[in-house]
Amino acid sequence: MNYNFTISGFSDEIDANIEKQFETLNALGIKYFEVRGVNGKNISELNDIELKKLKNMMEQYNISVSSIGSPIGKIKISDDFDAHFKLFMRVVDIAKYLDSKYIRIFSFYPPDGKNIADYRDDVLNRLEKMVEYAEKENVILLHENEKDIYGDTATRCKDLFDNIKSDYFKGVFDPANFVQCGETTYPDAWQMLKEHIVYVHIKDAKNVSGDVVPAGYGDGHLAKIINELKKDGYKGFLSLEPHLGTFCGLESLETDDKMMSLEKSGPEKFKIAYNALMKIVIENFKEE
Repeated sequence: MNYNFTISGFSDEIDANIEKQFETLNALGIKYFEVRGVNGKNISELNDIELKKLKNMMEQYNISVSSIGSPIGKIKISDDFDAHFKLFMRVVDIAKYLDSKYIRIFSFYPPDGKNIADYRDDVLNRLEKMVEYAEKENVILLHENEKDIYGDTATRCKDLFDNIKSDYFKGVFDPANFVQCGETTYPDAWQMLKEHIVYVHIKDAKNVSGDVVPAGYGDGHLAKIINELKKDGYKGFLSLEPHLGTFCGLESLETDDKMMSLEKSGPEKFKIAYNALMKIVIENFKEE
């Protein structure tokens, strides 16, 4: 079976220990990971010695980075941006050291009790500053449609892309996040945004409950989206973000405690997510 895209994933959902992450990726034949949690620390927190150890282990297990799963832009728009920009510059350095051309980012939460739509100009100004820096450093910022940030709906994502026109500012398409925001992923959100999408998160969710489920078991229309990718000759990454259980670092990523009530994530749940994706892939790419 031949397909043009490449499988990756947030392997910190396998285990906090990076070696256990890589062992599972090797067992599944996955050669890339979207690096986020490494031995219990966020990738943005690693010092130079820890980064060197990580890179050595990547070479040992023949694993490369598809994107930096950074926390950049996942703060309130009212928080100290100067300090956050320093962290962003560090993440850019990390991306270059790990040979990743992509950095996943977000477009800020509102202050408590406020509407983020009222802060559109501030959001654009901050993102533009980051994109300008990314252009100089030759890395590509990938905006993810996370719940409750400015770019949580397809319309507001499009607003960002329409106003920040740069080859260094592109989109991650996360079906589950759109479902949880009440959006229709296909055809609505996909058709609106696909010209800007260069990276896809494989995560699905149910409309009514918002529960995250394996690909194809929710209302994210993963099969239709992957079929569209096939027809368009997509050559990018499909990055597994299962969210089928809790994992180390989840508390700093979610804005509610719903995920924290789930059973612990691990290798088996990651394999379930992988197998669900491959079922869709096989159906789309099987010989006629």
